[in-house]
Amino acid sequence: MTYMDNSPYVMCEDLFKIYKIADLEVVALRGLDLAVQSGEVVAIVGASGSGKSTLLNILAGYDAPSAGRVSVGGKDLLQMSSREVEEYRRIDVGFIWQQTSRNMFPYLTAMENVTLPMMLTNTPGKERSERARDLLELVGLGHRLDHTPEKLSGGEQQRVAIAVALANKPPLLLADEPTGELDDATAAEILDLFGSVNQDMGTTILIVTHDPDIAYKVGRVVMIRDGKMSTEIRRKVTFERIQSEADTDATLEEFVLVDASGRIQIPQ
Repeated sequence: MTYMDNSPYVMCEDLFKIYKIADLEVVALRGLDLAVQSGEVVAIVGASGSGKSTLLNILAGYDAPSAGRVSVGGKDLLQMSSREVEEYRRIDVGFIWQQTSRNMFPYLTAMENVTLPMMLTNTPGKERSERARDLLELVGLGHRLDHTPEKLSGGEQQRVAIAVALANKPPLLLADEPTGELDDATAAEILDLFGSVNQDMGTTILIVTHDPDIAYKVGRVVMIRDGKMSTEIRRKVTFERIQSEADTDATLEEFVLVDASGRIQIPQ
Protein backbone atom coordinates (compact mmCIF):
# COMPACT_ATOMS: atom_id res chain seq x y z
CA MET A 1 0.00 0.00 0.00
CA THR A 2 1.32 3.43 -0.94
CA TYR A 3 0.19 6.77 0.40
CA MET A 4 -1.72 9.04 -1.97
CA ASP A 5 -2.01 12.74 -1.16
CA ASN A 6 -5.81 12.68 -1.45
CA SER A 7 -6.27 9.67 0.82
CA PRO A 8 -6.44 9.82 4.65
CA TYR A 9 -3.02 9.81 6.27
CA VAL A 10 -4.34 7.71 9.17
CA MET A 11 -6.92 5.06 8.33
CA CYS A 12 -8.52 2.62 10.76
CA GLU A 13 -11.22 0.26 9.53
CA ASP A 14 -13.35 -2.03 11.69
CA LEU A 15 -10.69 -2.26 14.41
CA PHE A 16 -11.17 -4.73 17.24
CA LYS A 17 -8.88 -5.20 20.21
CA ILE A 18 -9.50 -7.96 22.72
CA TYR A 19 -7.35 -8.42 25.81
CA LYS A 20 -7.31 -11.78 27.54
CA ILE A 21 -6.93 -11.67 31.31
CA ALA A 22 -6.93 -15.17 32.82
CA ASP A 23 -10.27 -16.65 31.67
CA LEU A 24 -11.77 -13.26 30.85
CA GLU A 25 -11.84 -11.34 27.59
CA VAL A 26 -11.96 -7.55 27.64
CA VAL A 27 -13.02 -5.87 24.40
CA ALA A 28 -11.30 -2.48 24.19
CA LEU A 29 -12.18 -1.65 20.56
CA ARG A 30 -15.39 -2.79 18.85
CA GLY A 31 -15.27 -2.17 15.12
CA LEU A 32 -13.76 1.30 15.33
CA ASP A 33 -13.39 3.41 12.17
CA LEU A 34 -11.25 6.55 11.93
CA ALA A 35 -9.86 8.61 9.05
CA VAL A 36 -7.46 11.53 9.60
CA GLN A 37 -6.18 13.70 6.78
CA SER A 38 -2.56 14.82 6.57
CA GLY A 39 -2.03 18.02 8.55
CA GLU A 40 -5.12 17.65 10.75
CA VAL A 41 -5.15 18.21 14.51
CA VAL A 42 -7.67 15.79 16.02
CA ALA A 43 -8.61 15.26 19.65
CA ILE A 44 -9.92 11.89 20.83
CA VAL A 45 -12.06 12.06 23.96
CA GLY A 46 -14.06 9.56 25.96
CA ALA A 47 -14.53 8.05 29.39
CA SER A 48 -11.87 5.89 31.02
CA GLY A 49 -11.88 2.45 29.42
CA SER A 50 -13.49 3.66 26.19
CA GLY A 51 -10.51 2.58 24.08
CA LYS A 52 -8.74 5.92 23.52
CA SER A 53 -5.29 4.90 24.70
CA THR A 54 -5.61 1.49 23.06
CA LEU A 55 -6.18 3.21 19.72
CA LEU A 56 -3.17 5.47 20.23
CA ASN A 57 -0.93 2.52 21.15
CA ILE A 58 -1.97 0.72 17.96
CA LEU A 59 -1.20 3.78 15.83
CA ALA A 60 2.17 4.12 17.57
CA GLY A 61 3.10 0.53 16.80
CA TYR A 62 3.19 -0.44 20.48
CA ASP A 63 0.23 -2.80 20.12
CA ALA A 64 -1.64 -4.62 17.36
CA PRO A 65 -5.39 -4.97 16.84
CA SER A 66 -7.10 -8.33 17.13
CA ALA A 67 -8.92 -7.69 13.84
CA GLY A 68 -9.40 -4.93 11.30
CA ARG A 69 -7.09 -2.78 9.20
CA VAL A 70 -4.86 0.15 10.11
CA SER A 71 -2.52 2.19 7.95
CA VAL A 72 -0.44 5.32 8.50
CA GLY A 73 1.00 7.20 5.55
CA GLY A 74 0.12 4.30 3.27
CA LYS A 75 1.98 1.81 5.46
CA ASP A 76 -0.02 -1.21 6.57
CA LEU A 77 0.95 -1.58 10.22
CA LEU A 78 -0.28 -5.18 10.33
CA GLN A 79 2.03 -6.29 7.51
CA MET A 80 5.22 -4.89 9.03
CA SER A 81 8.04 -7.05 10.35
CA SER A 82 9.42 -6.40 13.84
CA ARG A 83 12.33 -4.47 12.34
CA GLU A 84 9.98 -2.37 10.20
CA VAL A 85 7.87 -1.56 13.25
CA GLU A 86 10.98 -0.38 15.10
CA GLU A 87 11.94 1.85 12.17
CA TYR A 88 8.36 3.15 11.98
CA ARG A 89 8.44 4.14 15.66
CA ARG A 90 11.77 5.91 15.24
CA ILE A 91 11.00 7.86 12.07
CA ASP A 92 7.30 7.99 11.23
CA VAL A 93 5.67 8.71 14.58
CA GLY A 94 6.43 10.73 17.70
CA PHE A 95 4.78 9.80 21.01
CA ILE A 96 4.16 11.87 24.15
CA TRP A 97 3.16 10.16 27.40
CA GLN A 98 0.98 11.67 30.11
CA GLN A 99 3.59 11.01 32.79
CA THR A 100 6.26 13.62 32.19
CA SER A 101 8.91 11.30 33.65
CA ARG A 102 8.34 8.77 30.82
CA ASN A 103 9.28 11.27 28.13
CA MET A 104 12.78 12.16 29.36
CA PHE A 105 15.82 10.50 30.89
CA PRO A 106 16.27 12.12 34.32
CA TYR A 107 20.07 12.25 34.12
CA LEU A 108 20.19 13.97 30.71
CA THR A 109 19.75 17.67 29.99
CA ALA A 110 16.96 18.97 27.78
CA MET A 111 19.43 19.29 24.92
CA GLU A 112 20.72 15.73 25.41
CA ASN A 113 17.19 14.30 25.62
CA VAL A 114 16.22 15.90 22.30
CA THR A 115 19.48 14.80 20.69
CA LEU A 116 19.17 11.15 21.74
CA PRO A 117 16.47 10.01 19.24
CA MET A 118 18.56 11.43 16.39
CA MET A 119 21.53 9.33 17.49
CA LEU A 120 19.38 6.23 16.94
CA THR A 121 18.85 7.26 13.31
CA ASN A 122 22.54 8.08 12.74
CA THR A 123 21.92 11.79 12.22
CA PRO A 124 25.29 13.62 11.95
CA GLY A 125 26.45 15.33 15.16
CA LYS A 126 26.30 18.91 13.89
CA GLU A 127 22.82 18.41 12.46
CA ARG A 128 21.67 16.83 15.75
CA SER A 129 22.83 19.81 17.78
CA GLU A 130 21.35 22.38 15.41
CA ARG A 131 17.98 20.63 15.23
CA ALA A 132 17.81 20.10 19.00
CA ARG A 133 18.45 23.81 19.58
CA ASP A 134 15.87 24.78 16.96
CA LEU A 135 13.23 22.49 18.50
CA LEU A 136 13.84 23.74 22.02
CA GLU A 137 13.56 27.29 20.70
CA LEU A 138 10.30 26.32 18.99
CA VAL A 139 8.80 25.07 22.26
CA GLY A 140 10.01 28.15 24.14
CA LEU A 141 12.90 26.58 26.05
CA GLY A 142 15.94 27.97 24.29
CA HIS A 143 17.10 29.26 27.68
CA ARG A 144 16.83 25.81 29.33
CA LEU A 145 19.12 23.74 27.12
CA ASP A 146 21.38 22.53 29.91
CA HIS A 147 18.71 21.86 32.54
CA THR A 148 17.85 18.33 33.66
CA PRO A 149 14.18 17.36 34.23
CA GLU A 150 14.35 17.92 37.99
CA LYS A 151 15.14 21.59 37.32
CA LEU A 152 12.15 22.01 34.99
CA SER A 153 8.49 22.56 35.85
CA GLY A 154 5.85 20.06 34.70
CA GLY A 155 4.89 22.31 31.81
CA GLU A 156 8.51 22.75 30.79
CA GLN A 157 9.04 18.99 30.90
CA GLN A 158 6.11 18.48 28.53
CA ARG A 159 7.54 21.13 26.21
CA VAL A 160 10.79 19.17 26.12
CA ALA A 161 8.76 16.00 25.51
CA ILE A 162 7.22 17.61 22.43
CA ALA A 163 10.69 18.53 21.18
CA VAL A 164 11.90 14.96 21.81
CA ALA A 165 8.92 13.53 19.92
CA LEU A 166 9.65 15.82 16.96
CA ALA A 167 13.40 15.13 16.88
CA ASN A 168 13.35 12.84 13.84
CA LYS A 169 10.78 14.95 11.94
CA PRO A 170 7.90 12.45 12.20
CA PRO A 171 4.87 13.34 10.06
CA LEU A 172 2.58 12.02 12.83
CA LEU A 173 2.56 13.10 16.48
CA LEU A 174 0.55 11.16 19.09
CA ALA A 175 -0.09 12.54 22.58
CA ASP A 176 -1.71 10.47 25.33
CA GLU A 177 -3.22 12.84 27.93
CA PRO A 178 -0.33 15.32 27.56
CA THR A 179 -1.99 17.82 29.91
CA GLY A 180 -3.28 15.32 32.47
CA GLU A 181 -0.72 16.27 35.15
CA LEU A 182 -0.74 20.03 34.47
CA ASP A 183 -2.75 22.92 35.88
CA ASP A 184 -5.37 24.56 33.66
CA ALA A 185 -3.23 27.53 32.59
CA THR A 186 -0.23 25.37 31.71
CA ALA A 187 -2.47 22.84 29.95
CA ALA A 188 -3.85 25.61 27.74
CA GLU A 189 -0.31 26.69 26.85
CA ILE A 190 0.63 23.13 25.86
CA LEU A 191 -2.46 22.77 23.68
CA ASP A 192 -1.64 26.09 22.00
CA LEU A 193 1.87 24.77 21.39
CA PHE A 194 0.48 21.75 19.53
CA GLY A 195 -1.34 24.20 17.27
CA SER A 196 1.89 26.09 16.63
CA VAL A 197 3.74 22.86 15.80
CA ASN A 198 0.99 21.93 13.36
CA GLN A 199 1.14 25.32 11.63
CA ASP A 200 4.94 25.58 11.55
CA MET A 201 5.76 21.99 10.60
CA GLY A 202 2.57 20.62 9.04
CA THR A 203 2.60 17.71 11.50
CA THR A 204 -0.53 15.57 11.77
CA ILE A 205 -1.46 15.44 15.46
CA LEU A 206 -3.77 13.16 17.46
CA ILE A 207 -4.37 14.06 21.10
CA VAL A 208 -6.12 11.89 23.68
CA THR A 209 -7.46 14.15 26.41
CA HIS A 210 -10.17 14.85 28.98
CA ASP A 211 -9.77 18.63 28.60
CA PRO A 212 -13.31 20.08 28.16
CA ASP A 213 -12.01 23.07 26.20
CA ILE A 214 -10.14 20.97 23.64
CA ALA A 215 -12.80 21.59 20.98
CA TYR A 216 -11.72 25.22 20.78
CA LYS A 217 -8.06 24.27 20.31
CA VAL A 218 -8.27 21.69 17.52
CA GLY A 219 -10.04 21.34 14.20
CA ARG A 220 -11.93 18.16 15.07
CA VAL A 221 -12.95 16.23 18.17
CA VAL A 222 -13.88 12.56 17.89
CA MET A 223 -15.67 10.96 20.82
CA ILE A 224 -15.26 7.26 21.61
CA ARG A 225 -17.85 5.26 23.52
CA ASP A 226 -17.67 1.52 24.16
CA GLY A 227 -14.76 1.10 21.77
CA LYS A 228 -16.47 2.81 18.81
CA MET A 229 -16.64 6.34 17.46
CA SER A 230 -19.87 7.94 18.68
CA THR A 231 -19.95 11.63 17.73
CA GLU A 232 -17.73 14.15 16.05
CA ILE A 233 -17.37 17.88 16.68
CA ARG A 234 -15.85 20.18 14.11
CA ARG A 235 -14.80 23.73 14.76
CA LYS A 236 -16.40 26.26 12.45
CA VAL A 237 -14.34 29.44 12.19
CA THR A 238 -16.07 32.73 11.37
CA PHE A 239 -14.66 35.47 9.17
CA GLU A 240 -14.44 37.67 12.27
CA ARG A 241 -12.22 35.10 13.98
CA ILE A 242 -9.90 34.98 11.00
CA GLN A 243 -9.47 38.74 11.38
CA SER A 244 -9.20 38.84 15.18
CA GLU A 245 -7.74 35.36 15.88
CA ALA A 246 -10.03 35.16 18.91
CA ASP A 247 -11.04 31.62 19.91
CA THR A 248 -14.37 32.82 21.27
CA ASP A 249 -15.59 33.60 17.73
CA ALA A 250 -15.43 29.94 16.72
CA THR A 251 -18.60 27.87 16.75
CA LEU A 252 -18.88 24.11 17.10
CA GLU A 253 -20.93 21.69 15.02
CA GLU A 254 -21.73 18.19 16.28
CA PHE A 255 -22.30 15.29 13.91
CA VAL A 256 -23.73 11.80 14.32
CA LEU A 257 -21.38 9.27 12.73
CA VAL A 258 -22.06 6.42 10.33
CA ASP A 259 -19.21 3.91 10.40
CA ALA A 260 -17.76 1.89 7.52
CA SER A 261 -20.26 -0.90 8.13
CA GLY A 262 -23.21 1.47 7.83
CA ARG A 263 -23.94 1.52 11.55
CA ILE A 264 -25.28 4.80 12.93
CA GLN A 265 -23.59 5.87 16.16
CA ILE A 266 -26.17 7.75 18.21
CA PRO A 267 -24.71 10.10 20.87
CA GLN A 268 -25.98 9.65 24.41
